[in-house]
Amino acid sequence: MLDTVKNIFLFKNMLAAAKYIGAGLACSGLIGAGAGIGLIFSALIASTARNPQIRGQLFGYAILGFALAEATGLFSLMIAFLLLYS
Repeated sequence: MLDTVKNIFLFKNMLAAAKYIGAGLACSGLIGAGAGIGLIFSALIASTARNPQIRGQLFGYAILGFALAEATGLFSLMIAFLLLYS
């Protein structure tokens, strides 16, 4: 009886630890999203400095790239929350 209780307790603790580790690994996708957003806007600044006449068109593309990069970060954050709270 006591061994069964110990095994159940150990299993619950291992499951909780695995959830935390998995959520932490899933949040590593946020690093890529942050780096991607930085690269997008640094390229926007460099491109605008080279050719200021197409600033409006470049800004539209930059906002689209920002949205896509941010979406990947939000997906990884969503996966982390699913791992933690399910």
